[in-house]
Amino acid sequence: MTGTTSVPRLVIAAPSSGSGKTTVATGLMAAFAASGLAVSPHKVGPDYIDPGYHALATGRPGRNLDAYLCGPQALPGLFGHGARGADLAVVEGVMGLYDGAAHQGELASTAQVAKVLRAPVVLVVDAASQSRSVAALVHGFASWDPEVRVAGVILNKVGSDRHEELLREALAGSGVPVFGALRRVGAVHTPSRHLGLVPVAERHAEAVESVAALADRVRAGCDLPGLLELARSAPPLPGPAWDPAHSLREARSADAGHAAEPDAESGTGPESGSGRGARPVVAVAGGSAFTFSYAEHAELLTAAGADVVTFDPLRETRLPEGTRGLVIGGGFPEVYAAELSANEPLRAAVAALAASGAPIAAECAGLLYLARSLTPEPDAEAGTRAAPLPMCGVLPADARMSGRLTLGYREAVALSPSPLLPVGARVRGHEFHRTVITPGAGEGPDGPGDGAGGGPAALPAWGVVRPTRQVEGFVRGGVHASYLHVHWTATPGIAASFVRSCAR
Repeated sequence: MTGTTSVPRLVIAAPSSGSGKTTVATGLMAAFAASGLAVSPHKVGPDYIDPGYHALATGRPGRNLDAYLCGPQALPGLFGHGARGADLAVVEGVMGLYDGAAHQGELASTAQVAKVLRAPVVLVVDAASQSRSVAALVHGFASWDPEVRVAGVILNKVGSDRHEELLREALAGSGVPVFGALRRVGAVHTPSRHLGLVPVAERHAEAVESVAALADRVRAGCDLPGLLELARSAPPLPGPAWDPAHSLREARSADAGHAAEPDAESGTGPESGSGRGARPVVAVAGGSAFTFSYAEHAELLTAAGADVVTFDPLRETRLPEGTRGLVIGGGFPEVYAAELSANEPLRAAVAALAASGAPIAAECAGLLYLARSLTPEPDAEAGTRAAPLPMCGVLPADARMSGRLTLGYREAVALSPSPLLPVGARVRGHEFHRTVITPGAGEGPDGPGDGAGGGPAALPAWGVVRPTRQVEGFVRGGVHASYLHVHWTATPGIAASFVRSCAR
């Protein structure tokens, strides 16, 4: 495959978290989209929540660009895939411009992604408590790495016309133009909880209003024509856009130890031409409780030969018709624990699917949902302790809320054979949760390691080798469940192996 990607693009970065990147990036996306442009939204890093707001602003899937999870070499292709048919791409950065994976230099930083994408950077500066010093700050960020093109500034939280005048005067000789100034009054309400902003799926009507208000703020305070001209200065990116089917063929050709892609002879591959009935149905949990997913996962499953059907465990009492496999990603089951527990028919259906040996892939929230119980946060106002609520009972473990945030990149090795990966396969992943899971308490009738109703013993899923060595997750029959979020584009054999297991 050959080709180039020439979509105009901007990277929206900041000196630190909390400077207003999401406000500016989402507002720019919405404002440009409202002007009639097809805007491709992207987010640096593993974050799932911001891309939901990006998708709402643009009408296109929010895509992640994570150099740690996917590898820097994969990012131009993934960017090109997401930006197909777009007039403009806006990439929201992560943390501070030069902040990346701990102890690994620039890896996974916004700066690295900007360099890989050859994109101009617009720095969002929180100017609330400074005037002339803003020039020194911008100069430092613009000169730190000559390969990073800091090509503009947007001033955020500006106090008054006089304050803006002082800031612009200070930056006049910096060589970095100011493309906008946003007042600190009239902030748009975007509620947060223990893992960040409340996802779009949980507050859709309010989120629509919030995104529209962000567009109005940015439209009033920023030079949109100037920013579009800056985006058009980005040079073409060499190489083809990522393609899920091609990715699967490459994985099969490489023979990297993963199961082969379903093929035409088996009647389950995408090229079999046997119609919808020949393709196994893979149910993907969605709705307000399970909002964390990468768009490429469903695309890989489809390319591998599956019919992907999304369902809402809060509302639907049974799995989609013909379900042969189940994917349960991340989200906030702790917030909806009572509703999930009350949906007994669906919990029974999930348990029955697991008992049949069908493949189930669960990450983080999915791990909690498959546990025996989940204890939500206590009611602080009432001063009462929360009681454990029954979940699906697929895994011999119980989950509860914790006061500690577990966050960071991980390197891991598959310890047990599963429908996802063979033993010894290495992956990079990310953890992000405030829950803990306790295995082994209250063993089932068949002894330790077994859950209610017996069945095969639960084996460890991962051996985490970085940053600290530990065993994590569960493999039980066809179930693979852990806290680790993995981006399947780095290991497309996961999708191929999963669909092949479904087809069996």
